[in-house]
Amino acid sequence: MSALEGGITAPKGFRASGVAAGIRRNSSKNDCALVVSDRAASVAGMFTTNVMKAPPVEWNVGVCAKGAARAVFVNSGNANAATGERGHRDARAMADAVAAHLGAPADEVCICSTGVIGVPLPMDRVLDGITRCAASLSVEGHGDAARAIMTTDTVPKELACEVQLSAGTVRIGAMAKGSGMICPNMATMIAVLSTDATVEAPVLSEMLRDAVERSFNCISVDNDMSTSDTVLCLANGAAGLPAIAQGSPDYAAFHAALSGICQSLAKMLVKDGEGATKLVEIAVSGAGSDSEAKTLARSIGLSQLCKTAFFGGDPNWGRIVCAAGYAGVPFDPADVALWLDEVHVVSGGMPLAYREEDAAAVMRRPEFQIRLEVGNGPGSAVFWCSDLSYDYVKINADYRT
Repeated sequence: MSALEGGITAPKGFRASGVAAGIRRNSSKNDCALVVSDRAASVAGMFTTNVMKAPPVEWNVGVCAKGAARAVFVNSGNANAATGERGHRDARAMADAVAAHLGAPADEVCICSTGVIGVPLPMDRVLDGITRCAASLSVEGHGDAARAIMTTDTVPKELACEVQLSAGTVRIGAMAKGSGMICPNMATMIAVLSTDATVEAPVLSEMLRDAVERSFNCISVDNDMSTSDTVLCLANGAAGLPAIAQGSPDYAAFHAALSGICQSLAKMLVKDGEGATKLVEIAVSGAGSDSEAKTLARSIGLSQLCKTAFFGGDPNWGRIVCAAGYAGVPFDPADVALWLDEVHVVSGGMPLAYREEDAAAVMRRPEFQIRLEVGNGPGSAVFWCSDLSYDYVKINADYRT
């Protein structure tokens, strides 16, 4: 695949927009985004496993069960979560409003809300935002849309690529927001992907599920799962190529590109996590299975003691092997080996004669890898996390007030 400009509207047949509707208090930032396919599209989604699901999440589950969508509307500044029956009515009213502007069925409109929990949406402002978004849709609107979905993100996150298939090329576009409440048991953030490939909904769902498992489900900022986590992918077939069939070379090529886009977005989310100063890749190998390796890597990535050491640049490898040891995965301590980038610090479960200043220099880098071997099994996994800084505490101490 090759990288492109254009974000969510890089694929053919997609337009987007973003406007400021005043949903956030005392803010003139964009807070409403609309992404529209000019033709019917297959849709697939992955959602939070939090029991306290926001009404928009439940609405989107229904849209994805139908398998077709024309649009995705996102508001930031208010999560429309823990808002009772009113929250469900508001989500439906948002879908109805978008549908009326597009001349499409309401159950082909996905709705996402992100922000403060437990506060009803200011629907007069939201509906005004929908009207203005619908009036300003364009291929050039991808940047406005990407900025509109941001909460405490410091930079917009959008990507696009072109993929060579047997009969021609297709494109994938994407935008995402994250920053805080990032510790998925399913895609903890909001991401919208678009493609002009022809992919039936069941096939798209299978590919998206696997791509999410290898990307958004392998990241952590703060160990908290949101009520609104959503990943949506629309495939409108506007490239005019045959449908991608399971097991075909085209399936493999498209799946690799989709996974690559998701992994790149996932790392962008971690790098821009609330208060983050480091992006740490944790690579585990030698486990009994990929699942066990992921559990080990996740345990390290979620450890508060490890994350504070990452922030301080302290090569305290004891915290890393300790976090692996309590992950619930059996391994022989005598098989443990550990590297901090190029610095080999542990072998046979014991420290080597490395130079402390070399290890500390690695830990001060803005990006570095922790590589852990726990044996000679076939299992391996990669997990990405941020550090835990003073600024994270400051940001979240008064997020609501």
